[in-house]
Amino acid sequence: MARREVGVMPRKLRLEFAGACYHVINRGNYRADIFKTEGARSAFETGLFEACAKSNWVLHAFVIMSNHYHLAVETPDENLVTGMQWLQATFANRFNRLRGERGHLFQGRYKALLVEEGAPLGQVCHYLHLNPVRAGIVPAERLKEYRYSSYWFLNQPKARPKCLDLRTALIEAGELADTSAGREKYGSYLAWQAMEGPAGRNKAYVSMSQGWALGTREFKAALVKDHALAASNRAWASPGAKEIREQAWEGLLQQALVALKRKESDLASGAKSAAWKVAIAIFIKERTQASNPWLATRLGMMRPAYVSRLVSAGRRAKQASAELALLRVKCTA
Repeated sequence: MARREVGVMPRKLRLEFAGACYHVINRGNYRADIFKTEGARSAFETGLFEACAKSNWVLHAFVIMSNHYHLAVETPDENLVTGMQWLQATFANRFNRLRGERGHLFQGRYKALLVEEGAPLGQVCHYLHLNPVRAGIVPAERLKEYRYSSYWFLNQPKARPKCLDLRTALIEAGELADTSAGREKYGSYLAWQAMEGPAGRNKAYVSMSQGWALGTREFKAALVKDHALAASNRAWASPGAKEIREQAWEGLLQQALVALKRKESDLASGAKSAAWKVAIAIFIKERTQASNPWLATRLGMMRPAYVSRLVSAGRRAKQASAELALLRVKCTA
């Protein structure tokens, strides 16, 4: 992944690069039902399709609820911010002009979580499609009747705009084809998700709207490395800052394992007070603010207090252990 520009604004991440995928969320100001009427929902949908066309976006899924919206969008160009500014400003102007009103429609800045392609993006698509079911608006078996969602367009292929690409949702539901049979199977898959699957359960509902990125640990680590991300309080909400810090600690841990010719499995099987584990803990603490609870968990060293005692003893030693000396030479922060 090539290095790209990092757009940082207070409190929330705005990381843009070509080909990035996002889960975008925003709500009406004071959680007002700005999409309560058919006209408002239709106007936002029209504006969304216009924004996609203007910005060259690929829309993988969307849903418009009474007081908020969700998008799963891919940006072939580095232009999420400009595209979202146009979309929200244009809709607000049209909405206020129609009603002769003034003022902010949305609840501050939108949230944009980076999403890994493949299964994580597919899960976000399923999650968006199931929003009306989770909200109790329609049961799963009648989900195709909910008009303002990409799932409605899945079942109306001739009405789809060019920007809407539903292949990820279908493929990640079991390599389904965009045919009548495939769409029927996808409906059954969503019904299963609503009852048993991750996209329908409360825990997953929260996790897909929180943090800063959705995907594997490797995906997040690559973002941290390739974009030189730092856990600045001005750049991140609290959950995002925590994840960024932990990814930096994880990167040093992986370097240390390679340098000491150890494997991930050795962390679980090795003695809790093994000299090489203590060396890794000291090495990471010398370069970061890694917490004892994180070190205790990742290094298999029992309790945070145990880590603290071993690290303190190792630092008091007159001569560094061979493992620690090796790490200081071979690894970089």
